[in-house]
Amino acid sequence: MPEAAVTRLGPLGRYELRLVLAAAAVILVGIPFGLLLQQVTSHGPLTALDESAAVWTNERVRDDALLIRVMEVISFLGKPIFLAVAVGLPALWLLKQGAHKLVIFLAVTCIGGGLVDSAVKLAVGRSRPVHDDPIVAAFGKSFPSGHSMSAMICYGALLVVFVPMLSPSVRKWAIAGTAALVLAIGGSRLVLGVHYISDVAGGYVLGLAWLVASVAVFETWRSDRGKRTTKPTVEGVEPEEVKAAVGAS
Repeated sequence: MPEAAVTRLGPLGRYELRLVLAAAAVILVGIPFGLLLQQVTSHGPLTALDESAAVWTNERVRDDALLIRVMEVISFLGKPIFLAVAVGLPALWLLKQGAHKLVIFLAVTCIGGGLVDSAVKLAVGRSRPVHDDPIVAAFGKSFPSGHSMSAMICYGALLVVFVPMLSPSVRKWAIAGTAALVLAIGGSRLVLGVHYISDVAGGYVLGLAWLVASVAVFETWRSDRGKRTTKPTVEGVEPEEVKAAVGAS
């Protein structure tokens, strides 16, 4: 909706409008997750594809030591301990520069997403793939893939925080690189045989829904503070703080 039309609304109207738009965005992203969840919980046709693909991949990968090592390195980029550093160090720098709102955005988005992933895993209770000759060991439940979901949320959140620092040409490469990294992390979990295809797809969709919701809520908060709305993929979620932080460093 054009900014001029939003501005003509009163504060309550703008708030309600943004909540409706946020809910609509989450629903549109969340519908595919609901379909995946239905397949998993009802053992639908997709689960048969999951199992056959897992067996096929295991048979072709388990003896390739180099490929396994590469996949382990990529997978590590989606582990909670690595993501804590990948998000924590920029957050500490932002905090030092006084960008408190961006630190709040990163903390709530990334930590909240991890809690949502854990809750859904426990609720669904899907077991991981079982192989006669497993490549690596993994613990916990399988759906959705925590690596895939966390990578989508954390790297996506970092992107929308720091995108104001990037020129248009660099921004395109940053978006493409982030997408490639997130896809690679999910793919590594499939190659290592610790997740099904629907686990990874579910992690991506639920992660995107959470990221979209977080950005939408932050935009509503900006509106409540009397600030204009932003275009997150171009300006980030709080461009003023990023520019101030860069100028102060």
